[in-house]
Amino acid sequence: MLIREATAEDWPAIWPFFQRIVADGETFTYPVDVTETLGRDLWMQNAPHRTVVAVDDAGAVMGTGKMNANHMGNGSHIAGASYMVDPAYAGRGVGRALCAYSIEWARVAGFRAMQFNAVVETNTHALKLYESLGFEVIGTLPEGFRHPTEGYVGLRILHLRL
Repeated sequence: MLIREATAEDWPAIWPFFQRIVADGETFTYPVDVTETLGRDLWMQNAPHRTVVAVDDAGAVMGTGKMNANHMGNGSHIAGASYMVDPAYAGRGVGRALCAYSIEWARVAGFRAMQFNAVVETNTHALKLYESLGFEVIGTLPEGFRHPTEGYVGLRILHLRL
């Protein structure tokens, strides 16, 4: 697997799984009826932030991640990141590779910590992954997310000191 900077040419490969994941309404706080234009604007970051793709040996996009300062101004020393893995590639370590990549990116870029603002508490696979990489749950926003089948569930806030 190769993780590289995403280009505009990658968006047509990202959009189908991006749309599906967002429309499922189980893990992201984006509007479930997100348009392609809004999706691209939300996901594709400009420097100094970054969007990457994980590709297989044939060049197929298996997943994507975006990395950025989580806050502006006097909070801009804290990084944030989000990830999406094409469900066709689930269970192959794509999410772990993207997360590890973003942690290293944040360290090299000089961030002091990473914060995930809104990990849905029913997203147990992601929570286990993040905790295995050293993130700690530092709080939960009770009923902060309206899950399509579980109802109102918490949003976990995670932190990793770099």
